Amino acid sequence: MTRKLLALALAALLSGCSTLPRDGPSGRAVDRGAVEDADGADYAIVELDYAAAERIRAVPGRYLGSLAAASSSERVDVIGEGDLLSISIFEPSGTLFGGGSSSQAIRSGTQALPSVAVDRGGTVTVPFGGAVRVAGLTTTEAGNAIRRALAGRVGNPQVSVTIEENASNTVTILGEVNEPGRVPLSVNASTILDVIAEAGGAAQPVQDIDVQIRRGDQTYSAPMTAVTSDFGENVNLQRGDQINLVHKPRRFRSFGALGTVSEADMPAGELTLAGALGRAGGLNDNFANARSVLVFRFERPEVAQALGVTQPPTLRGVPVVYRLNLEEASGFFTAGSFVIQPEDTIYAPRATAAEVRKFFEFVQQVSRVVYDISVTNTLNQ
Repeated sequence: MTRKLLALALAALLSGCSTLPRDGPSGRAVDRGAVEDADGADYAIVELDYAAAERIRAVPGRYLGSLAAASSSERVDVIGEGDLLSISIFEPSGTLFGGGSSSQAIRSGTQALPSVAVDRGGTVTVPFGGAVRVAGLTTTEAGNAIRRALAGRVGNPQVSVTIEENASNTVTILGEVNEPGRVPLSVNASTILDVIAEAGGAAQPVQDIDVQIRRGDQTYSAPMTAVTSDFGENVNLQRGDQINLVHKPRRFRSFGALGTVSEADMPAGELTLAGALGRAGGLNDNFANARSVLVFRFERPEVAQALGVTQPPTLRGVPVVYRLNLEEASGFFTAGSFVIQPEDTIYAPRATAAEVRKFFEFVQQVSRVVYDISVTNTLNQ
């Protein structure tokens, strides 16, 4: 029995380097993945220094999606079905409305009619004028239409129309806003940012929000950072638009010989590699290889080109592994300049000395088990 156990222990020792549990690939394994074979390399390795980090920063940012095609030139100052109108009629003679005898008269010859809603036919009913179509007209145009309807019945009437309650020129805004609901449009407040502001602003950091506009069977989408920074994305809306602010949190992942292994939300604003390492608890002093801190990323093709990377792109981008040496003091300046992107994976492989230490700990455990079983076997005999 002892001989069998010793044989098993010897086999375990000989294969220990390949069977020991790991936190992830070793530095050599990462290097092998970047070496081209018959199928080509899996990814490109870029040695990360301050110059490389600045070249990455110099490439203009790019976002997916656009609202530009949704910009509308439709007028938002016209009367529509359901609007509540306030109509005042001034008659110079004062005879039609009884001068100042009416309790509703503001002054002699002026009549303020009760508030009236525009019906489904787009008309309002005016005393002595009958049904007058006002839908699709501005308040000035509606006043002129009512005045024409009164012609011949009232001597030179003057008509004033105002929209008391705007029910037709509205959009609906939902999602990550503080006050979702219907928002009226006006001549000086008809853009997407006007509507978001009227709804109390975004309820999440703008970096984590996508803005969607639904109009008929068309949907337009863009990051809110684009809407707030690009004038062409702050489009004019039209009545009936549905706005949805979708929360899409940005996250990065950390693995290996770090203080914590996690998937973490990115804060508002810019997150550098130095900040991300701080959030991950920093490098583990006992195990991490500070000369090889890795960032796995599907990079934008234009950035890869600026770095001289010839790795073919995939559907998600160019697979790149950035490698930073934090044993050099300059590495900390680089870490403070290199900006982490959503879906980045930060990985710190174990140092060679840590791997050797782990191997001998494994040897010690196996040897101890064999020793204990051998002693127990001898005592039993």
